[in-house]
Formats: sequence, C-alpha cells, structure tokens
Amino acid sequence: MRTLPQSNTVGEVIKIDDDLDQNLPHSAVRTLVLIGKTGNGKSATGNSILRRKVFKTKASSCVTSCYELGKAKLPNGVLLKVIDTPGLFDLQLEPGSILKEISQCMELAKNEVHAFILVLTIRSRFSREEAASFEILKSIFGVKMINYLIIVFTGGDELEENNESLEDYLGHKTHNCPEPLQDLLHSCGNRMVLFDNKTKDETKQAVQLKKLFSLLDTVIIFNEGQPYKRDLLALAGLQVELKSTMQRERVLEKELAEEQAARSYAEKNAQMLLAEMKKERKIAEKRAQVAQENALKQIRQLQLEMSRRKMSEREPGLCIIL
Repeated sequence: MRTLPQSNTVGEVIKIDDDLDQNLPHSAVRTLVLIGKTGNGKSATGNSILRRKVFKTKASSCVTSCYELGKAKLPNGVLLKVIDTPGLFDLQLEPGSILKEISQCMELAKNEVHAFILVLTIRSRFSREEAASFEILKSIFGVKMINYLIIVFTGGDELEENNESLEDYLGHKTHNCPEPLQDLLHSCGNRMVLFDNKTKDETKQAVQLKKLFSLLDTVIIFNEGQPYKRDLLALAGLQVELKSTMQRERVLEKELAEEQAARSYAEKNAQMLLAEMKKERKIAEKRAQVAQENALKQIRQLQLEMSRRKMSEREPGLCIIL
C-alpha cells in the first residue's frame, strides 16, 4: 500500500487560484462533494471546511442554485477542493434532471471524489424524504458510494447549549434516532462529526476540522487511496435509457388518460341512460298507479250499482234515489 499524504493537519488555509492545481499529482488533491437537503447547512459547512466564505448561505440574498467549487491549500501541501451542490435531495426533481446534475458534479470533480459529505442537521429529524432521496442517489452513484460517505451534523451550537454531545443526541430517548438513520450510520461505519458553523472560536473550528480530516484519512485508507469514480459513459447511457423510459411512461400515461376519459364518458352516458330509465320507470309506475286507482273506482261503482239493483228486485215498490 502506497504512502498517502495525511490531511488532518489543521491550520490557516491559503486561498489559491484556479491555475495553481493544474500539475498537482492526484495524491495531493482531496475532493469533497457536499450533499443533503436544502436548509441543512451545506454551504455553511463548506465555508467552515475551507475556513473562509466561498459559498452563499441561506442568510444571503440567494442560495446555491448551481454547482460551486471552492479550493484551499492545507499547510501540508494538500489541495482541498469542495463542491457545493444544489438540492439533489429534492424529490420533485425528475430522475433525468438528477442524472444531468450528477454528471455536471462529476465533471466538476474531474470524476474523482475522495468523500461524499452528507450534511444533516440536529435541528430537525431525519425525514423519510431524506432517506428516500439518499436511496435514489445511491442507486445512481452505486452502492460503493457508502465506502466514501462521511456524515456531518450541523447545529453544534444548539447541542452545546444543552450540554449534549452528538452521541448523547443520537442515543437520547427523547430524540429516538430514526431507524433509517441508524441503518445509514451503521452502513458507513459511524463516520460522523458534529459541526458548529456559527462559532468564531478558532480552537473549536480546528477541533471539528481535525475530526473531519481524520475521517477523510480513514476513508482514503479504506479505499486504498483510490477516489470514487463513475463511468461517465455508463452514466450517459443510463441517462439515455432513463429518457427513453420516461418517454414510454409519458405515452402510457397519455393512453391511460385517454382510456380513463373514455371510461368516464361511457360511465357518464351509462349514468344518464340509467337516470332516464329510472325517470321513465317512475312515469310508468305513476301511470300504472293511476290506472289501478281508476279500475278500482270503476269496480266500486259496478259493485254499488249491482247492490242497488238487487235491493230494487227484492222491494219493487222501494224508490231508490240515485
């Protein structure tokens, strides 16, 4: 196993220009990709990692709507590249849009990612939507993505106010760590770190960065120095296949809509016919009732007339007033 430069030396980072990393060897570069739900603090975490404000945060006039790349050089000569992503966790995005954005992300990373940083927040529970979004990303990036995963929890200032550690928070009965999050933490070897992106305390900043870079070294060693790579041709093929699938789905949806419209029209006609039949039946029933009443009335009149005739025959002199 070849020796890898360690990145856990934390100190002042140096702003660099884009052309300074052109001829650096791969072993001297660390590329991190920030993923997570909008509002969890991805941009602020990226700024904390780079130790300077590179990415726009939620408090700014606008938030991340496209991929952004920030760079910094560590004192040990390692070039740190951090990519901030838009809302890949947005379930409203079509799969085709997600694939397109992932392709852009890998292009920006030069198809080499040393760690995916999943940014969660202790200010809200890990939702089913986040779990579903991560599963979608994992299905696209592949299961091996887990081998490169580090989880950063933001909101360290809030836990500090409550005198809680991250382990206390995740294990506390009142918080009841959701099972999907437990599974996710277990699958990535519990590689997690708590960040306070609001702190101005340089010592605290250094400590949380040292923990993150230590986890990054663990990921690199676990993967034998090989960064995550995605077969871009396969990704493009997947995008074409997905586009074709979506077109077929649209055709099926159209056919289904037409079938439902036809069924609805037929049902409407059937209902109208049934209503008309019910109306005619009521009219027929009313006529039958009137006819029956008239027949009964005629029968009563005949019975009365026959009764009078019989009485007249028995008493010939009886005057019957009709």
